[in-house]
Amino acid sequence: MLRDHIARNHDNDPHFRWRGESVTRIENLSDIVFALAFGMLVSASTPPTSYNDLLDHLWQIIPVVAGFTILVVIWNSHFVFFRRYALANQWVVFLNACLLLVVLFIAYPLRFIFDGLFGFLLGLTTGDWSRIEITGMDFAASGHIVGIFALGYAVVFLIVALMYGHALRKKDLLDLNDKELALTKRSVWQYRASVLIALAVGGLALLSPLGPYAAILLSFTGFVAYGLYKVFPFPEASEPASETDGS
Repeated sequence: MLRDHIARNHDNDPHFRWRGESVTRIENLSDIVFALAFGMLVSASTPPTSYNDLLDHLWQIIPVVAGFTILVVIWNSHFVFFRRYALANQWVVFLNACLLLVVLFIAYPLRFIFDGLFGFLLGLTTGDWSRIEITGMDFAASGHIVGIFALGYAVVFLIVALMYGHALRKKDLLDLNDKELALTKRSVWQYRASVLIALAVGGLALLSPLGPYAAILLSFTGFVAYGLYKVFPFPEASEPASETDGS
């Protein structure tokens, strides 16, 4: 009982009543798939067999952390969706399956992309281009890789946006209060904006002279998130969900 009380009052967003109080089989399967993807990302390099190999392996923590962070962002959006809305109809099951397929598919490419980016930055700063030479990428190929990454990023967050959009359409069934509705709308538009930005990055990386430098535009997702906070503010009169759900 104490554990349920803690989970209900502390292990969630204070502005949102979490309707998913127990872990479903969908979430269990999803966590297994995400764990496999994390393992694929970390174990993509060969085991070290010498001191120099060990040092090289330790340097790989930089591209691993970058790819790991992206997977955590995807996992968190998935986790929050099921905790907030607890939807498990056929459309959600289908979208979730598509998301898991894409996550598994992008694990190795994520590692390759960030290995190449790390090699490129290392070459610019130290003059050591050995890492980028191993990948076999030149400037044009780097642009293609960034474009592929951006398109995959767009697909992932298109699926997430569809999931949150489905929750928004079910607002009456879920009995969302004003704050929850504002948060849901903000999430939908934030993920839609991420899709549009990623598509723009992919197009510029593949079709313009910017090449890999187009990836800088992904930083605009932060500015978009801040703008949406202003567009969908919390209603002043609403009380936090945790105080109004009668729990």
